[in-house]
Amino acid sequence: MVTALFKIVLMGDGSVGKTSLRRTYMGEGFRAQYHLTIGADFAVKKMQLAGGHDVSVQIWDLAGQEHFKSVRSTFYKGAQGALAVYSVVERGSFDNIQNWVDECWSNAGKKVPVVLIANKTDLREQFKDNPVMAQTIVTTDEGKGLAEKIAGHGVITSFLETSAKTGHNVEAAFLELAIKILESGGLV
Repeated sequence: MVTALFKIVLMGDGSVGKTSLRRTYMGEGFRAQYHLTIGADFAVKKMQLAGGHDVSVQIWDLAGQEHFKSVRSTFYKGAQGALAVYSVVERGSFDNIQNWVDECWSNAGKKVPVVLIANKTDLREQFKDNPVMAQTIVTTDEGKGLAEKIAGHGVITSFLETSAKTGHNVEAAFLELAIKILESGGLV
């Protein structure tokens, strides 16, 4: 049995929940307080895909703040897939996703598969009752539309809504990306 190693990047603006997604996926638990990622954080987890493919995913959790952009570029090298994360209650993070995807493709040197992640779905209900905050909510249809736009560049793309806090679809997001990498020829 051959074990493949897939390098993936977790990318998106600061405070969208990238580290929380990684921690929840790794079984480390959710933390409500926000800790700034400096440069990148790193984790590895094994999984088995359908067909008996054993895969280790090497997760590069990239700092989202603009001042880390020059450092981030090197972490994309060799990436085979990306989780592009935005917060469903922070429209600016949604608006920046295409910039993140472009940065990834440019620095990875190729158009890698993307799973677009709409995170923090657990906060939607809270925000919708506040008229000011309701304006920042990103709808499911908007997320699906952006995933279709990214796919329009000839790239394998999926869309999932997640909550790092509740664990909703967190495992599915990483599994989906591993499958997309496999479909794009990741096991050669």
